[in-house]
Order: sequence, then structure tokens, then C-alpha cells
Amino acid sequence: MVERYAREEMTKHWTQHARYAAWLEVEKAAVKAWNKLGLIPDEDCEKIVNNATFSVERIEEIEAITKHDLIAFNTSVSESLGEESRWFHYGMTSSDILDTTLTYQMKTAGELLLEQLIELKESLKQRAIEHKNTVCIGRSHGIHAEPTTMGLKFTLWFEETKRNIKRLQSA
Repeated sequence: MVERYAREEMTKHWTQHARYAAWLEVEKAAVKAWNKLGLIPDEDCEKIVNNATFSVERIEEIEAITKHDLIAFNTSVSESLGEESRWFHYGMTSSDILDTTLTYQMKTAGELLLEQLIELKESLKQRAIEHKNTVCIGRSHGIHAEPTTMGLKFTLWFEETKRNIKRLQSA
């Protein structure tokens, strides 16, 4: 992501801290699922869900030694827990966490894009009404064409944005 073009609302979803926070949420969801199936005791599940934390700085220290981001993350989180840490990351692979978390982050980013597209659509609708009689030069094949209105141009962009919203919702 090129920072100078990125919106703050979007970049905060892709920071290193946000990535690890998403990893932690996926790990906690797995612990809850194992608990629901009766494998992890209620007390251990509660301790993990309520107490598991991480430190980006500590993860970086551990990763410098292990050369493995998820091992470093799991070690950092385990340091915030006691004996119950034996259930953290239980039965999971690195790909389980990485794939699930990336999907979660993409979904979150998509929801933000959807909100912004809906705002854009409403703005285009207002501009179409506002400029329904504002004459401008039309264009065809990159050259001047018959006069048209800015309202018509805004209406076409409005309709295209509606289609893009449907596409994003489908994705």
C-alpha cells in the first residue's frame, strides 16, 4: 500500500499490530471451538480468551532468532499465559492462521470500501440533480462531441457505482 495514496481508515487495518490482533482473534475463536467440543477445559478457555496478549516488539525479537513469524507470535502470546498456553494454537497449522486471517482482513477492508462506495453513490446522485441543466461539451473517441449536461455524466457515474457496489457485495 502506498501511504501517500492510502486513507487512514484503510491503512489501520493493514498495520503489523492489526495483523497480529487478527491472528489473536482467530486463535481465540479456535480455542472457543475446542472448548465447545469439550477438549479444552472451561477454566483454561476463559484464561486464554481473557488474558492472551502480545507485543509487536517482543514478536520481532523472537522472530529475529526463529526466522518464523507465527512461532514468534505464538511464543509472545504464550508468555502472557500460564499452563493454559498448552491449548493455544492447538491442532492448527500456520496456514490455518495466515489464510483465515488474511480472509478476515480482506473482508474488513471490503466492508470499508463498500461504505465508501455507498457514500460516493449518494454524492453522485446529489450532483446529478444539482447539475441536471449544467451544459458541458460532450466527448466521443477523445474529441469534442455534441453538448450534454454534467447531470447526465454524474448519472452515468452513479449507475456505474451502483453496479460496482453489487460486484463488491458479491465478492
